[in-house]
Amino acid sequence: MEVAVRHPPRRDGSAVEARVTVERPVADVFGFYRDLENLPRFLGDVTEVRRTGPATYRWTVVGPLGVRVRSTIRLTEARADELIRYETTGPPGLRARWTVHFTPGPGRTEVHQVLATPLGAVGHALLRLVGKPPGAEVAANLRRLKQVLETGVVTDTDHAVAGKFGRRPPER
Repeated sequence: MEVAVRHPPRRDGSAVEARVTVERPVADVFGFYRDLENLPRFLGDVTEVRRTGPATYRWTVVGPLGVRVRSTIRLTEARADELIRYETTGPPGLRARWTVHFTPGPGRTEVHQVLATPLGAVGHALLRLVGKPPGAEVAANLRRLKQVLETGVVTDTDHAVAGKFGRRPPER
C-alpha cells in the first residue's frame, strides 16, 4: 500500500505531509475523520478521544516508555467533504497542528495530511530520538485510515502502541 511522504519546505522545518487514496466516496471518508472520536481507530499512539465541548476533545496518547499523556485538542476548521484542521491547546509555540484535505475522485478520495510540530527542526529531532519520527507516523496513520475504511480491519502496526492493532500478515 503506497503512501507518499514529503517534508515540505518550511523555514522552521516543522511540517511533514503524506497522501493516500482511499477507495471510498469523499462523504464517507470526511464523515469518518470529522468524528474525531474515530481517531483511535487509526492513529497509532492515540488510545482515547472524548468530546468535551462543541469543538474540543480530550485525548490520551501513549508515548515513549508507555507514558500516558492526556491533552486537549481543538477543532479549528471543518469544511464539509473538503478540509479539517485541528490542534493541541497550549502556548502558541508548543502546539501541534494538523490539516487534512479531502479530494474526491470517482468512488475514491485522496487524503492529504500535513502535520506541523512544535519547535521546528529541533522538535522533529527530539521526536526521532524517542522513536516517533513524524513523517513515518503520519504515513503509517494514513495507511491505517485506508485499511479501516476499505476493509474494516487494521493490520499495519508500524509506529503504533504495542498490541493496539492486529498483527501484520507475513510478507509473501
